[in-house]
Amino acid sequence: MGEGMSAAGEGVSAGDEVLDIVDENDRVVGQSPRGEAYARGLRHRCVFIQARDAAGRIFVHRRTPTKLVFPSLYDMFVGGVVGAGETYDTAALREAEEELGVTGLPLPRYLFKFLYDNGAGQTWWSAVYEVRCDLPVRPQAEEVAWHDFLPEDEVRRRLDDWEWVPDGLAAYERLRAFRSRG
Repeated sequence: MGEGMSAAGEGVSAGDEVLDIVDENDRVVGQSPRGEAYARGLRHRCVFIQARDAAGRIFVHRRTPTKLVFPSLYDMFVGGVVGAGETYDTAALREAEEELGVTGLPLPRYLFKFLYDNGAGQTWWSAVYEVRCDLPVRPQAEEVAWHDFLPEDEVRRRLDDWEWVPDGLAAYERLRAFRSRG
């Protein structure tokens, strides 16, 4: 994901990207460079996009060891931080295309939003989306160490076997509950 949850593009200046800082009601209360927001535990915004192929399989990947947040962990979402002044919808499309290495994706469909807080200084508003990706994916090598589209039952089987990004796992559990409500 981009860097926040499993979040945005990690270039040399990733820590300099400016984010909106938000309160417990997701209202903007300030701005901060990403590196400072992470270091100080400032609440910001992230997008989580579940990408599925034409067969309904979920895009799963393992983050590279050089990622700022959650290095080398698995994730069943693509996504990242929402930039200052950017909407969740715009960030969802940008992050999905960046992380999957594609252009021309349909606009991801917004599902719901929740406040992620691990109780240890990592907290962000998390907007969850879904998108169908029929394009050949080319994830960035500096972001993604391994990837594949896996059937949902295999993802569920791997939940206890693989080490997953905690915010992605929280989003996945909420997404399963959301879908079970119909």
